[in-house]
Amino acid sequence: MPTENHNFAFANNPPIMTPPIDIPIELTTSSRLPEIDFSNLEFGKHTADHMLTVEYDNGVWQQPRIVPFGEIKLSPTSLVLHYAQTVFEGMKAFKMDDGKVSVFRMDKHYKRFLKSLERMCMPALPEDIFKEGIKALVKTDKAWIPNIEGGALYLRPFMIATEQRLGVKVSDKYLFMVVTSPVGPYYPKPLNMKIETEYVRAAEGGTGYAKCGGNYGASFLPTQLARQQGFDQVLWTDAKEHKYLDEAGTMNVMFVIDGVLTTPPLSTSILDGVTRDSILTLAPELGMTADERRITVEELESALSEGRVTEAFGAGTAAVVTPIQSISIRGNAYQLPEWNNDSFMVKVKNKLGDIRHGQEADAKGWNTVV
Repeated sequence: MPTENHNFAFANNPPIMTPPIDIPIELTTSSRLPEIDFSNLEFGKHTADHMLTVEYDNGVWQQPRIVPFGEIKLSPTSLVLHYAQTVFEGMKAFKMDDGKVSVFRMDKHYKRFLKSLERMCMPALPEDIFKEGIKALVKTDKAWIPNIEGGALYLRPFMIATEQRLGVKVSDKYLFMVVTSPVGPYYPKPLNMKIETEYVRAAEGGTGYAKCGGNYGASFLPTQLARQQGFDQVLWTDAKEHKYLDEAGTMNVMFVIDGVLTTPPLSTSILDGVTRDSILTLAPELGMTADERRITVEELESALSEGRVTEAFGAGTAAVVTPIQSISIRGNAYQLPEWNNDSFMVKVKNKLGDIRHGQEADAKGWNTVV
């Protein structure tokens, strides 16, 4: 696809605006906060009062603004609606024990966002717009952060192509926005998984590693079919042979096999999960050896049948750490052992929570306090 007449600055050379940037804030005149039942939050159903918005036109990022949450004006011929030039991130802000608010691993999310933009031939977003804009937005709507177990303010940065044209081309205009949502746990209960060996989510060399909308659209049909069969999610396999495990529908997947934390290695078909990376980083501190390697369906089935898989769980920003209680392989369902406070998945989830909420020293600098 041609990119002539574009002045893109991709992940290896992101544009930098002259600091500091001033972000005007227009406050809502009617907050919806009193309408929210924080004891009964459905993930992603409610949005906070404000949103960040900034346009890209003629090779230049315009003035970022925070405005009341509301509809956006979009032409029916906007390129995003026809050719799927759209990417997003999923992040979280947490209340800390000292009353402050932190955004978890902003640097990692920003770098991954740049990689997604590059893969979809979209202009890099300046780092200060991303970071300062999110910090200002979180400060503005910090009252929306739930004070409940597993509660957080979910942050959704995204970018869409807005040029009005029906021809197949790379857009010259874009809109970057951030909206937020008060959330509790994404999965309220352990999962029953099915290994998918017919449909394909992503192939090597494709867009699987990017958080682009098309990846998720491609997963809907097989996921719906799996749910009709009584499963909660599918576990994807490689597109060529359906021989190797990739990731689950909304998260990376991890196993404790023979006492070793084992997970598929990153590739162009697997998302570089921030929670995945965090868990692999923390594993040695919890006395766990970690191994990133290719796992065949046959190996997993053998290990499950022999009782050598003691834990299986999903890892993601929304899912955090979600236990898997059963895995179905070609019609055979394998039950995972019960977990307890000594299970690795419980220990690492608790450690992540302690760091995010300031109950444990943030030795790695993962928290951005706003």
